[in-house]
Parts: sequence; structure tokens; C-alpha cells
Amino acid sequence: QVHVGESGGGLVQAGGSLRLSCVASGGTFSSSTMGWFRQAPGKEREFVAAIGWSGPKTYYTDSVKGRFTISRDNAKNTVFLQMNALRPEDTAIYYCAVNPTYYTGTYFHLPTTYDYWGQGTQVTVSS
Repeated sequence: QVHVGESGGGLVQAGGSLRLSCVASGGTFSSSTMGWFRQAPGKEREFVAAIGWSGPKTYYTDSVKGRFTISRDNAKNTVFLQMNALRPEDTAIYYCAVNPTYYTGTYFHLPTTYDYWGQGTQVTVSS
């Protein structure tokens, strides 16, 4: 049974940094596409970043480009989201998502691309 778990959220002041981690277990994920989404109160879940199976291919929503970095450690089935220069509008629950297949499509920004989700970790940025 596949399990996805996030950690690393917390409360930080604007301009600060946090590093989120996500570990996937119960399957083989070396060929997976892994992504981060977030959902703020009263808003829909939105795409933040994704990383392809080969690692070097990364994708970001425009609002986080230059501030967030996604990376992965295939040996540990782990994906990271380094978040710098945080803003109050980054406040949300952050979810990790996994597509364990060899995905070659372009819809990495859609929640429906992913098969497994974590429970989320809260990130709160104070002004």
C-alpha cells in the first residue's frame, strides 16, 4: 500500500525560509513524477512545483519561480521543496502528490495527473 507523508511545515515570518519534505513508501518511485500543491482557506488547490522522473526536469507556477526549488532523492523516495523569501500569500496547506508511472505528458500541473496524495503540512507566513 502506497503511503505519502509530508513534513517541514510551520510558522515563519515574511522573508524567511522553510524546507518541506515528502517521503513515498510502499512502491517503486524511481520513475515517478512528484509534485507539490497548496490550498489556502477558501481557495482551490493549486499547483506549486513538480519534478520529473529524470530529476533535472522541474516545473513551477509563476508566483514561486526564483523563490522555491524542488528536488528529489530517488534513493530515499523523497522530494523536497525549499521555500525562500516567503510571503504571507504563500500561507496554505501544502500537499505532496505522486504519479508512480513513467509519465511523459505535460499535465504535471493538474491534480488529476497524480495518483497518491499526502495529508498535507501547514505553512503559515506572518507579515
